[in-house]
Amino acid sequence: MNRETLEKQLRSGLSALEQQGMQMPGIQPPENRDTLVAQMVDSIRRVDYVSTVRSRQVSKNRTNPHDNAFDPIRAAVWHQQNENNEEASWLIFLAIHFGKALDTEWLLIKDVYGCLGKGLWDWPTVSNDPLALSNWISQNQHILKSDGRKFGNHRKYESLTPGKRGWTGAVIGSYVDWVTEHGSHDDLFNDTINDAGGDPHLAFNKLYHSMDMVKRFGRTGKFDYLTMISKVRIANIIADQAYLRKATGPLRGAKLLFGGSTSANITHVRLEQMLSEIDGVLQVGMQVLEDSLCNWQKTPGRYVQFRG
Repeated sequence: MNRETLEKQLRSGLSALEQQGMQMPGIQPPENRDTLVAQMVDSIRRVDYVSTVRSRQVSKNRTNPHDNAFDPIRAAVWHQQNENNEEASWLIFLAIHFGKALDTEWLLIKDVYGCLGKGLWDWPTVSNDPLALSNWISQNQHILKSDGRKFGNHRKYESLTPGKRGWTGAVIGSYVDWVTEHGSHDDLFNDTINDAGGDPHLAFNKLYHSMDMVKRFGRTGKFDYLTMISKVRIANIIADQAYLRKATGPLRGAKLLFGGSTSANITHVRLEQMLSEIDGVLQVGMQVLEDSLCNWQKTPGRYVQFRG
């Protein structure tokens, strides 16, 4: 669907919601409405990116951290399509933990996963001995901090230094514990889905809260990890809400939309209810609403394209 058609559908949906009595004072100024619609389209495009990757043949070179073609998300898709959900899930975790830097992109994860060109820290190796990877990062931290290697913007407070807050070794160890408590990624996801009675929304919620044991994975990390697990089709889970309670940008955006101000006195519970009502009409999914509201509230009357 082209951008013009998508924007028209979103405008129509917002108008229908208003006719049904939905109060959205934040988009009463025409420029605010235009900007929100544009941000929603951008968010839809980002969410659909993985579907686009899945629709094409992914080269195996994408899985090789010793090749310049390496890309952890495309690698995850390749592994999932080749029935290796364990490596696919591990790569998604690494992609979310390290993030994608604006200038050096996936360089840091490439060199960690690829053992600086001398091996491979794949899931079987790390899950068997997570301390070995932690020790390796500690021993090579000075190299990993050089030549422009860096965490992504959303992960800029993480650290490659042992003892520091956000120490990557501790994060990896806690992630391995979270998964292996059930045996494997597949066991973890399947057990949770079964426990949720097959409800993909409830399963997402249960996984989201169980991830509290993964260090440094707060609201954004958990939400991004689980939505990517869903998009890569590793597990049949669907975000049941935007998880605004501990949010910053998305919470401000929701308050602006429904209250006319980023500091409007509306509870996150009520905001979640209204977002659910909106999605019932727009049918774009919670990830799109969460992402677009976060970006929209930054400059609500002026469209700015965001890469992250």
